[in-house]
Amino acid sequence: MQTNFVDLTGKGVTIRELLNDIERLPRVQTGRRHYGPVIESPQSAVEPVLLPQQKICDPHHHLWRHKGVYEVAQLLADFEAPPGETGHNIVSTVFVACEAMYREDGPEAMRPVGETEYVEAMAASNPRDRGDIAVAEGIVGFADLLLGDRVAPVLEAHVAASATRFRGIRHTTTWDQSPAIRTSAPYPRAGVMLEPAFRQGVRRLSAYRLVFDAWLFHPQIPELSALAAACPDVPIVIDHMGLPLGVGPYAGHRDEVFANWSRDIAVAARMPNVCVKLGGFGMPRSGFGWESRTVKPDAIEIARALKPYVMHCIEQFGTSRCMFESNFPVDKISYSYHSLWNAFKRLTSSFSEQQCADLFHDTASRFYRLSDHGT
Repeated sequence: MQTNFVDLTGKGVTIRELLNDIERLPRVQTGRRHYGPVIESPQSAVEPVLLPQQKICDPHHHLWRHKGVYEVAQLLADFEAPPGETGHNIVSTVFVACEAMYREDGPEAMRPVGETEYVEAMAASNPRDRGDIAVAEGIVGFADLLLGDRVAPVLEAHVAASATRFRGIRHTTTWDQSPAIRTSAPYPRAGVMLEPAFRQGVRRLSAYRLVFDAWLFHPQIPELSALAAACPDVPIVIDHMGLPLGVGPYAGHRDEVFANWSRDIAVAARMPNVCVKLGGFGMPRSGFGWESRTVKPDAIEIARALKPYVMHCIEQFGTSRCMFESNFPVDKISYSYHSLWNAFKRLTSSFSEQQCADLFHDTASRFYRLSDHGT
């Protein structure tokens, strides 16, 4: 019996239909359930690509199907260089769950496995004809970790669906007491990471050599530190630097937010099983307002804004536990793919070759056990 999935239009589709559509990948913009339309201004900054030989693993991007469009097409287009320029040297990527393409039927807990089946089919069918980019060499899916020990069959199903690529689980826990802060968490409430069932679910990851991608807001970082201490055998990565919020009640209080965030990040860094992804500030919740601008920021402006956050994370975690990320196409609303990676390269212009190797490639490749670092 073939498996059906649900795309963002609510239509049921099969793997065969997915693969048929891959043959005619259109280069158009798409949307997703949580973020709405993905928009990049035609007046985004165009600039030469810096240090084109720097090897990069992009450890955080999304793919989803919407109205017959495959986001992998636009993702690959983002990798391309501006006219007349050499592109960034993207060699591999990690797909991270976006809660789309779930199975249409079957047990509720098992339906997220459909997303892994979908991405596995996409990755296996990618011709890798653009600089030999290993798109979705690692896959991070969703499983309801509040199932506790009962999550084990779901984890086994994910691994069976993608034996060589599946690497971890992201169960979003973003929450804030202010109704002005939007969340895509499946259980939007305080303290989920402190709940015994959730911790049981996280601990189950270690039996399958899986990691936990933690998507939370900056006031929740202490909860993450407590989770890491309670689950020392599970590798954990903080997505988007624990996003320091800059909207709603946090608007106009950037210095205060930075002080609280930097203190809590320093505590999280004491947990040896925790790494951090540097990026994600293109989301409107960061409060920089780039999404509303006609002319998007260039690499210099992006680097200036990110510098205190990136440097603090590197100081606390060291480069061997930090990895740059794109969070595309979500962050595409604020800046171009090329400007973002140029910004990261500007931030590290005085770093050693090994430090740059860590930040741009090696930390991510080790953490997700990609081909360059074995399985």
